[in-house]
Amino acid sequence: MIKAFVVGHPIAHSRSPMIHGHWLSTLGLDGSYERIDVAPDGFEAFLRGLKAAGFAGGNVTLPHKEAAFALADILTGAARRIGAVNTLSFDEQRRLVGDNTDAVGFTAHLDETLGRDWLNADARDVIVLGAGGAARAVVAGLLDRPNVRIVVANRTRSRAEAIAGLDPSRVDVIDWDDLDGAFGHARLLVNTTSLGMTGKPPLDVAIDNLPAHCAVADIVYSPLKTPLLADAASRGLRVVDGLGMLLHQAVPGFERWFGTRPVVTPQLRALIVSDLTASR
Repeated sequence: MIKAFVVGHPIAHSRSPMIHGHWLSTLGLDGSYERIDVAPDGFEAFLRGLKAAGFAGGNVTLPHKEAAFALADILTGAARRIGAVNTLSFDEQRRLVGDNTDAVGFTAHLDETLGRDWLNADARDVIVLGAGGAARAVVAGLLDRPNVRIVVANRTRSRAEAIAGLDPSRVDVIDWDDLDGAFGHARLLVNTTSLGMTGKPPLDVAIDNLPAHCAVADIVYSPLKTPLLADAASRGLRVVDGLGMLLHQAVPGFERWFGTRPVVTPQLRALIVSDLTASR
């Protein structure tokens, strides 16, 4: 039986076992996927014991993504660009490989919801709110799309400038107080902060100046419809919720560990939505 895991601290809230368990069941594969809670001071020992424990690999979530980046034997190009690891596996020489699938997870869901050509229209500005690890992944994914110009806004400007370093020719930085003026040129607005998440204050940004052709995305998936998305929908704007990113980022890891590429289906999405609703 092939074994995989998700590791974090805390980890009880993770929906990853439900996602991968659904795929293992529907595909009829002999495998397991479990939650493992490891405190930061025990994370290195945990990684060093993966081979002996018989794991094929697993997912890494907060607060271990940067530690996994530092401890992996090999890093993929995506992990190097983002500076964090969320997926671990072993290569043929049994070296620990660190990857990051957040960027492809975000763009896959964006394409699924809006269509692949959404960002190929005349207005190509994407405004990204926040400058943490999620913002870096979103910007990295968007930079794979030709002709997209990205504007990053964060209350601490220096953190936004660090993300702009991914491609200074295509990523600009603006002050948070200048957002209103930038909104008029936006094709897509993406919230990568935790504001709007259950238990957090809402994102305090007025989106009145967003044009009618703009879409609004939020990487928060609990609640599924954040105050930002509710506001955008009430104005007739297209919205992209955060759940799809979670589902699509899981695909590459599952394929790597279990040898079969799964599909994000309406049935899987309904399963997770039901769990999110029951957990309120």
